[in-house]
Amino acid sequence: MNQASPMTRDQIVSVIRDFIGESPLNTMNNKAGDPAWDDVLVGFAAGSDPIWQQYKEYVGAFHWTPWEVLNQNLPMENVSAEQLTVISWILPQRKDVRKANRLTRTYPSEAWARIRVYGEEMNAALRKHLVERLEKAGHPAVAPMLVPNWTIVNSKEYSYASSWSERHAAHAAGLGTFGLCDGLITARGKAMRAGSVVAKLTVDPDPRPYNDHRAYCLFFTDNTCGKCIDRCPARAITEAGHDKEKCRQHLARSREYVKHTYAFEGYGCGLCQAGVPCESMIPVKAAREALKRGELPPPPPPLA
Repeated sequence: MNQASPMTRDQIVSVIRDFIGESPLNTMNNKAGDPAWDDVLVGFAAGSDPIWQQYKEYVGAFHWTPWEVLNQNLPMENVSAEQLTVISWILPQRKDVRKANRLTRTYPSEAWARIRVYGEEMNAALRKHLVERLEKAGHPAVAPMLVPNWTIVNSKEYSYASSWSERHAAHAAGLGTFGLCDGLITARGKAMRAGSVVAKLTVDPDPRPYNDHRAYCLFFTDNTCGKCIDRCPARAITEAGHDKEKCRQHLARSREYVKHTYAFEGYGCGLCQAGVPCESMIPVKAAREALKRGELPPPPPPLA
């Protein structure tokens, strides 16, 4: 392996941004040749952060820590969690894509379905590209979503879950908190996709600018909103939370709709991510303003 100079935070962010700006894979594959993505948020989390163990306790023992996923796929002697960094990113949906899905009521707009297929292909390519660049610089790395043993696991508590969650990685890296529909609300809103890479690399982690994993959701901070309940065509979202099985069944139905209506193989929904206050911003004013000041927002009051 080439022992080049260690990559810095700024260099890693530049690799990600340059790939988005230059790769021919960044396309919606439509007649206009529109890009899938035009911006990115990047965050870093320490491989030794206690939150990874908390995920194992909260989500399930099957949820990997960064050390586990790296050593299962790139076994190395004497590598500790303290030597690892998780690089996470958010790809916010473009304005015209969000607008198109805002107008739908049952199935995804063509733009949204294209992002779900071709935009995620670009996201997968970004993961591979970053791994290659890190390894070239002497940093062993893996993209957890692309390893052969990544899997979806049946869960008594959550219906099903996965061995690595991009949203949970982004939460750990200070990029957002969860909403009523389980979506991650970021500084650029909930309409987004996420990616991550685990590397043997030392980068100072980003602080988590929230003191609650639901700090950016209006429903949990002051018991208002719930707009995603009305937006869900499958009635998979209620005040009790998100029914993943109803959601999954609707996604399966959307595949036929996309094929017959838009004439390509794809699927999606995303209605709960558009036409809601958290579509493109943090809707909780106190949290939004605290983030700008670099402060922690006040803790949410207990719900009645």
